[in-house]
Amino acid sequence: MNTPDKGKKDLTPVEISFRDIVPEIRDTTYLTHSIYYYPAKFIPQVVRFCIKEFTKENDWIIDPFAGSGTVGLEAFLTKRNAILLDLNYLLRHIIPIKIYQGTQEHSKNGLAKKIQEVQEEEDNFVPKYINVRYWYPDEIFEVLSRYWAGVHKLDEDIYKWIIQASLVKISKQFSLAEHRTPKLFRSKFKKRYISELMQTDWKRQLDSKLFQNSYKFYDSVRHLQHVTKGHDNEVRCYAGTDSSTFKLESGRELDALTTSPPYLQAQEYIRTSKLDLFWLEYTEKQIREISKLEIPYRKAERIIETYTLNKIREKIENDKLVRILNSYFDHTIASLENSMNLLKKDGKACIFVGNPKVDGIEVETWRILTEYFTEKRFGFEIVFDDKIKTRQLFGARKNKNPDGMKSEYLLVLTKNT
Repeated sequence: MNTPDKGKKDLTPVEISFRDIVPEIRDTTYLTHSIYYYPAKFIPQVVRFCIKEFTKENDWIIDPFAGSGTVGLEAFLTKRNAILLDLNYLLRHIIPIKIYQGTQEHSKNGLAKKIQEVQEEEDNFVPKYINVRYWYPDEIFEVLSRYWAGVHKLDEDIYKWIIQASLVKISKQFSLAEHRTPKLFRSKFKKRYISELMQTDWKRQLDSKLFQNSYKFYDSVRHLQHVTKGHDNEVRCYAGTDSSTFKLESGRELDALTTSPPYLQAQEYIRTSKLDLFWLEYTEKQIREISKLEIPYRKAERIIETYTLNKIREKIENDKLVRILNSYFDHTIASLENSMNLLKKDGKACIFVGNPKVDGIEVETWRILTEYFTEKRFGFEIVFDDKIKTRQLFGARKNKNPDGMKSEYLLVLTKNT
């Protein structure tokens, strides 16, 4: 087991501001990064830094916690290839439009005609979710169910993917579910908002949003096509995938890993998109199956031991929190290790994590990962300390770390053999 002194390299974090050293990205929502909402998105400046520093054109990068596909888009923009893994089925719907590579001729007029087809649909689509009507007034539900029936009848092309993305956003905004924060719940604000909305011409507002969102997303995709003209790299997406057991069919060696694992006690990723997934034709059984595989809900199959992690366990008196800690590091490390084993010799693993608190005790995630992996054929390169200025993870809910984390850390490891 690693001790604090083991290794020749200094483990002191190096302060950095990724937003400052990657000036070409001024906005974290640029191009198609903002089409789909996703909690705690991986900021593209960090990904771009890792790609520029540790890979070259046509290299292969893997992300075992792909989330909204930030690594995939940044890889494609810089002429790299990417393999994206995530439990959430939503990734399957994000990638075709976020990283659009089609050759279909399209126009805004063509998009408008498809939206009108959706609006004229007479059939209904009712999600396979027993409580779906709990989230909507009857009048709004009837309109959305017709529009979703129309979307599901469209061909799989750029028009469908854009309208679908717009309708996902609208279906949350015009529901009783709180759309401003992660997690699926009805807030007093939303109840009041929807009650007041129903006293207005809400149908006109909904239709206006459908067109506005769709046109905005269309412009983003057109801009993406312009800046990536001539790019022919691959982005492979494996949604609904347990990255701890994923097997790459080709058996190829990969050049780098770039990822941001879920944070300790962060449980909202599937629940946040639950309503979206039902409208996208997933069943309660399918969603329940992937929800059970989220790290906070899984039991530890082994106890990860490192010097720092053992010291933290000794200080925590609450057995439930110890079980959460054990589960988190078991399954997070299993997913990281499974992908890192695919790296070629000297391939880099870039892991972006925070140091949350459990019962007031700081959990130095990057240090624990360093201690574990330097016993497993990996060498420590450097760790960067990026001070958090505006980003907050799940800030609206009660948690064990209400003030939020002060820094996030980019750990860089090298595969030695």
